Amino acid sequence: MSLLPVEDALARLLAAAVPISDRQEVPLHEANGRVLAADLKSRLTQPPFDASAMDGYALRASDAAGIGSILTVIGESAAGHGYAGEVGPGQAVRIFTGAPVPSGADSILLQEDAEKLDDGRIRTTFAVSAGRHIRPRGQDFAEGDAALSAGVQLDYRHLTLSAAMNHATLSVYRRPRVAILATGDELVPPGSQPGPSQIIGSNTFGIAALARDNQAEVLDLGIVPDDRELLHQAIERARSSGVDVLVTLGGASVGDHDLVQSTLVAAGMQLDFWRIAMRPGKPLMVGRLDGMQVLGLPGNPISSLVCGLLFLEPLLAHLGRQKVRERMTTARLVNALPVNDKRQDYVRARLSDANDGIRRVESFGKQDSSMMRIFSQSDCLIVRPPHAPAADAGELVPVMLLDR
Repeated sequence: MSLLPVEDALARLLAAAVPISDRQEVPLHEANGRVLAADLKSRLTQPPFDASAMDGYALRASDAAGIGSILTVIGESAAGHGYAGEVGPGQAVRIFTGAPVPSGADSILLQEDAEKLDDGRIRTTFAVSAGRHIRPRGQDFAEGDAALSAGVQLDYRHLTLSAAMNHATLSVYRRPRVAILATGDELVPPGSQPGPSQIIGSNTFGIAALARDNQAEVLDLGIVPDDRELLHQAIERARSSGVDVLVTLGGASVGDHDLVQSTLVAAGMQLDFWRIAMRPGKPLMVGRLDGMQVLGLPGNPISSLVCGLLFLEPLLAHLGRQKVRERMTTARLVNALPVNDKRQDYVRARLSDANDGIRRVESFGKQDSSMMRIFSQSDCLIVRPPHAPAADAGELVPVMLLDR
């Protein structure tokens, strides 16, 4: 089987994935980041009355068309405590921001434009006009208005509007569910004492964090040794849990000790492809088991994380109807890069700012895919297409951002 280009692999992965249609009703405080499943109509009108936009005096514009007008203050209108009477000729009501404009008044005189007199009257020092500093009833939205459309990914702005429209709960699409299965006799969990031929299994934690960053719910199936029966049991647990995606870590190749692919096929998985023309991360597996998407990531931690960014993140966005996070940008090379081979290369690198507004990018000297410390110090990956010619210092190159 020839190596599949990254773009083709991603297209095939997404083409086989069906966006989630299940809906849930969630309280506002749990809706941040969720995707709205239905148009949201307002249950009231906002503002519900003509409201003052400033502190000052509510009056009739015809009574204060010129500077030096004298008016009698007959009461007060505050937020939550409106004035119940009516403003007549030559009268004014002291008013505060957000308070209802009393009946009869059609303008607001700013408090700094009023001179207080000793007998409870005011003298205007500014000519007013009708409608000035008044927020008319329904200026923002009216009852029944669909102010938010289905498909929007909710954030702090949308939640504020939803609350203002008098919604305590929202109909949203269910989050994608992801099961993560780490495999290998050599792996032990963090905090353990590794044996002579063992290492700490670290991939699960990075992939789980990436999944949660993309609004997914995570089921950790733990570490399963290279045993077909135990692997089968873990796969069945994922299937019975109703997850949308099973992510396996390691064992996706076809070596004597790589049992994941064959065990999944025996369980009924339809294998699509499993080798990608990329570095790091060639042994990536994609298939489908009943209604569950299967994404087999390499066991190497850096390969696993890079493949997670390239494939798991857009898959979760597609399933969850979310906006795809834009990670690509360009930067100017600090150090030269050699000719690339037939695989698309993702070179760990670090960005820095420059006076011309174009960021600089410098690759790390060592690119061994086992070096997790360098990856944690990187904030981007320089993307080198297959057969890319040598790149000199100063050239603009595409980079994929690692940070949020």
